[in-house]
Amino acid sequence: MDNIKTREERLSALRLRSSTPVLIVGGGINGISTFRELALQGIPAILVEKGDWCQAASGALSRMIHGGLRYLETGEFTLVKESVTERDRLLKNASHYVFPLRTTVPIDNLAGGLVNATRRFLRLSDKPTRRGALLIKTGLSLYDIYTRQYGSMPKHQVRNEAATRDRWPGFAPWVKYSASYYDAWISAPERLGFELIDDAEKACPEALALNYLQLVSAEGETVILQDALSGERFSLQPHVLVNAGGAWIDQVNQRITSSRDLPKLIGGTKGSHLILDHPELLHMLDGEMVYFENQEGRVCIMFPWFGKVLVGSTDIRVDDPDAVVCEEEEKDYILESLRFVFPHIEVADSAIVYTFCGVRPLPASEAKLNGQISRNHSLVVLPADANRAWSTLCLVGGKWTTFRQFGEEAADRVLRLLGEKRHVSSGDVPIGGGRDFPKPSGQTAWLAQLAQRYGVPLPRVMQLAKRYGSRAVPLLALIQQHGEQMLQHHAAYSDVELRYLIEHEQVCQLEDLLVRRTSLAICGELSAPLVQEIAEIMAAALGWSDSERAQQLQRGCANLARLHGLTGLYPTVFQEETRHVSNQ
Repeated sequence: MDNIKTREERLSALRLRSSTPVLIVGGGINGISTFRELALQGIPAILVEKGDWCQAASGALSRMIHGGLRYLETGEFTLVKESVTERDRLLKNASHYVFPLRTTVPIDNLAGGLVNATRRFLRLSDKPTRRGALLIKTGLSLYDIYTRQYGSMPKHQVRNEAATRDRWPGFAPWVKYSASYYDAWISAPERLGFELIDDAEKACPEALALNYLQLVSAEGETVILQDALSGERFSLQPHVLVNAGGAWIDQVNQRITSSRDLPKLIGGTKGSHLILDHPELLHMLDGEMVYFENQEGRVCIMFPWFGKVLVGSTDIRVDDPDAVVCEEEEKDYILESLRFVFPHIEVADSAIVYTFCGVRPLPASEAKLNGQISRNHSLVVLPADANRAWSTLCLVGGKWTTFRQFGEEAADRVLRLLGEKRHVSSGDVPIGGGRDFPKPSGQTAWLAQLAQRYGVPLPRVMQLAKRYGSRAVPLLALIQQHGEQMLQHHAAYSDVELRYLIEHEQVCQLEDLLVRRTSLAICGELSAPLVQEIAEIMAAALGWSDSERAQQLQRGCANLARLHGLTGLYPTVFQEETRHVSNQ
């Protein structure tokens, strides 16, 4: 078993440090990637996140790992090349979580959109228009060129109306053609984010990552951090500060300088998604994603998600990233877009089992249409001045697929500021449970060997390998040693499994476990008795008192209802207890 570094041990290590070569603020995927890149070079950076890892936009993505087909139309060929390359790297380096996804585009005409696409490419028009089969085939042909040169996906296919109707009988009458190609999807982005952190700390034991630690101010040469759980404050002098705050970048910059001339860097847009329990729609999709333009020309998606269907998304400019939730109007908009493609599908309110949204940290832009704002990333350096003793590197924009490339670029800029050089490339480095995880052709034998070695039934081994890849091996050793008791209210999880996650994966709050270390929430598998049972396991593992457990239940269930539409989870048995605690 690996050594456990508890939260208190991490805080003790932080108390011993008065300075650091690099302080990274923001535990989304870009900050995490930069942390990992620096750790691979032996740089003992410190990474802090005011909430949990991948809690905001990095946990609210469309679950796609894609090459950016639509970026061809705006001439962002470098971004497409980079996206295809990084997509295929993730298929190889994180094969336990990233998988190929056949994707179909419904099309309503043959030659539409050619003129306007040319105008959009030349930046002469922002007007959306429906794209015809010829235009989409041209784009997919270019996409194939990139895929053959930088990736390994099969070529695209265009179907006529008869073939389209044969495969997709539920499509709306306006659909005359369809085109299919391959991209990828990710099953557990929040878990992959944590695995990157874990890998980084193992690569450089002096590197330190702490969640629930917020940058609150800067005084002279010192940054002040505050533990969100205890209120304790820490002083730290960084040589370089990396602002990976995502939608909060501008707010972080305001906290660390008194200058009034700071540039506005972020113009974020909110994207909301729904998880539907809809067997009919799931059957129609039959393992494929439908990638389509709705009535407004906005690109939307739907694809199978662990026996359910993920549908999205919206694209709404927002000023306050702390206030975003999936509004009723957005639900209606997403379902209206769905019916635009599948007009005979009816979705009852009860079929919506989960909602989620996040703010894309897009660069500040004057574009009339949100879809025209570049999804590329950039680095902005704010040099040291009379009010700030350190250089600040701001990570602007980016997309999940290209996090490794963005982190590499950010780390290289930091290395130059430190007078250091890169020694290791992460391009071919496996991530977390993707290390020593066999290819599909070898998985059957590998799983059978694990079952025999640890004396765990093969179906359970398969279940754990699907969740954790090769990181299931130490968990299997623990089960072999102590046995396991499956949860009373969820037969696919055990007490040993959840305790292992709590003790090894920086779980601090009930939501960390329900939403990000497991897929229980997003897969619509939570119930009031299950939430109560898991809270009891967490209380025993983390030493919570009865009142702390009641507070965690109340706060966690309230957030699940507000942020994800999961109502009715708060166990009534605790209501009086919590009311008593709050009145003390």
